[in-house]
Amino acid sequence: MKKILAFSALAFAVQGVYAQSSVTLYGILDEGLMFVNNVGGPTGGKRFSLDSTNGINGSRWGLTGKEDLGGGLRAIFTLEGGINLNNGQMAQGNTFFGRQAFVGLSHDSFGSLTFGRQYDMITYMLQPFTSQGSQAGSAPFQHPGDIDNTGNSLRVNNAVRYMSGNYAGFTFGGEYSVGGQAGNVTGNSGYSVGANYAMGPLSLGAAYAYFKNPTSATAGSGFFTGNANGTNFLANSLNRGYVSASAWQVVGAGAGYKFGSLSLTGAWTNIQYAGLSGTFSDSMARFNNYDVTARYMATPTLIFAASYDYLNGAGVALANGQTVGNQHYNQVALMADYLLSKRTDVYVEGTYQRASGTSSTGAAAVADIGNLGDSTNNHQFVARVALRHKF
Repeated sequence: MKKILAFSALAFAVQGVYAQSSVTLYGILDEGLMFVNNVGGPTGGKRFSLDSTNGINGSRWGLTGKEDLGGGLRAIFTLEGGINLNNGQMAQGNTFFGRQAFVGLSHDSFGSLTFGRQYDMITYMLQPFTSQGSQAGSAPFQHPGDIDNTGNSLRVNNAVRYMSGNYAGFTFGGEYSVGGQAGNVTGNSGYSVGANYAMGPLSLGAAYAYFKNPTSATAGSGFFTGNANGTNFLANSLNRGYVSASAWQVVGAGAGYKFGSLSLTGAWTNIQYAGLSGTFSDSMARFNNYDVTARYMATPTLIFAASYDYLNGAGVALANGQTVGNQHYNQVALMADYLLSKRTDVYVEGTYQRASGTSSTGAAAVADIGNLGDSTNNHQFVARVALRHKF
């Protein structure tokens, strides 16, 4: 009898501990019909397809949890993976928890410290001011080739991240990725920092990211090759010629302002591929991207958005005297979103892009909307009609 009473008391105590904890299963299913013209390189054409990975949010499922440790301190974790609804495979290069996978501690006053595969400061501090990050549209609203990673094409492996609390509207953070390369302490490593200010209708943000040896021969390491299948992020002619870069960096700033039902945002980013080797005599390729977005809530259930983006690539000299990479991209995107409920909506969007100049490969520049692939020529149109459900 005493053993039974002791076991009952222990079980009650355990229940008391777990009562301070919570675990939440969540997800987003964003399935759409995509139309892309001039797709597939020189021999391509029009393509209709079902797509669940290039939506406004990207289909996903995840688990997030916390445990109250007392004194405002909590243990936290998130495990989140992208889903391809059409074949059941994982997104992010078949990485099981490819979107996020981290554990850490958070405090009401001092912020959070987390460890694992995580977003960088570009995502948290700058992305909200870009055309896609302002929730104006999906992958067709991304910057060409998502060259500055403001569309979350890549995550950071082996990362230690600190995020501050909110101090009168001001937040800041920093992240360091441990490269883990044998014999080279800083190889494949990187870091990012950023800050944000939001008060009333005004919001401001800025971020900086730097990665050394971003392309690795080992799958799952390096920044451009950090997914499980090791697919190289520099897949399209926009930046494929810069695969030899020993460093990649982005610096950017953005601002937003709300006028009642109308929200305006704008952002600038500077992208650099440094330490180019091989045939290059100029060791750095530079891009500047500018975008402006307007988002209007016509009714509580109907939203319209429009965006303009301009990407300018500076020419890079080769040893033979040829100049490559002096490419320019103009892009216009429109979207309408209708909310069926708080968790379900339907949206339609379209994007047109025109390229000019010479690509990083030395050939004529071709259109490159998001990461949907090189166009067959210098212009391209993408349309998407989608159903999105959150749980």
